[in-house]
Amino acid sequence: MISSTDQTNKGGYKNLLVYKQAVIIYDLTDEFCKKCLDQFKDKRTIEQMTQAARSGKQNIVEGSLEKSLKMNIKLTGVARASFGELLEDYEDFLRTRKLPIWDKGDPRVLKIRNAYKTDSTDKTYLTYHTDNTSFPNLMLTLISTENFLLDRMIRSLESKFVCEGGYSENLTKRRIDYKKFN
Repeated sequence: MISSTDQTNKGGYKNLLVYKQAVIIYDLTDEFCKKCLDQFKDKRTIEQMTQAARSGKQNIVEGSLEKSLKMNIKLTGVARASFGELLEDYEDFLRTRKLPIWDKGDPRVLKIRNAYKTDSTDKTYLTYHTDNTSFPNLMLTLISTENFLLDRMIRSLESKFVCEGGYSENLTKRRIDYKKFN
């Protein structure tokens, strides 16, 4: 069995940018729900948002630990779908409160996108926790970046699958080779 320490040291999922970003999104979503949503009135929304953030992160982990490339692609797709759902929740929050959604060319969005390059923790984003416009716009930017990265990861995994084949296919080849020579 591979420990989480081994996963970190040997290039496992904990070193993936999509995983690191997913952890930040999960942690900040939890904070957003506690800070910006009413614990009684918005209980269902809080549960949905928290579960979507958790599902996105956990499916990256599960997919990365799969031997089957096909299952890795599938689970990465589930992660992508979960983050798509979470993105919609943040857009709904802003829309229903008639708050602005920052354009992707907005200087604040560009600053957020560049912040990760210098500090890959949620501490980088503390200045955006100040109000009900900045915090959800921060999350929209982080999730959009995560979705972009996941889309790239899925394309890369699909390309690898086409070139190298899948787990079952490769096991079958090895079994046929074994039978030929034994």
